[in-house]
Amino acid sequence: MNQQAIGRTHFDRIRHTLFFELGLLGTLVPISSLFMSQDKSTVGLVALALSVLAMLWNMAFNYAFYVYLIETQGHCQKSKRQRLNHALLFELGLILITIPILAWSLGLSLIDAFILDIGFVVYALFYAWGFNLAYDRMFPIPYSVQNSSF
Repeated sequence: MNQQAIGRTHFDRIRHTLFFELGLLGTLVPISSLFMSQDKSTVGLVALALSVLAMLWNMAFNYAFYVYLIETQGHCQKSKRQRLNHALLFELGLILITIPILAWSLGLSLIDAFILDIGFVVYALFYAWGFNLAYDRMFPIPYSVQNSSF
């Protein structure tokens, strides 16, 4: 499959990831520091570490998921159920990784870290919706590519 068939170039995917993470950090840190007794620099460092961790987890999880799909069905096309499972398992894995880090780095109980992490996930969900809407308007995929069959 050529690059045009998948709609976005590798450069565009990297730009998307970097803008997404920078925007998320730029909005999440000030908002988080309003609700936490931690100073902004501590919250910022923890958020940056979690952002890098999330990107690494994303790459590792997606690789493993696609290997699983290839081994079990011979291709990477996902059904609606597989897409839902992919999203849920990704978030569950990320939460399991980040809760102990949040608890340790911010001096929170595991329950408080879980509640904080759920707040991050909910915020990131709404942020991702708005960010992707804006990104697609700023950097649209050409119409001819949008209508090509995958």
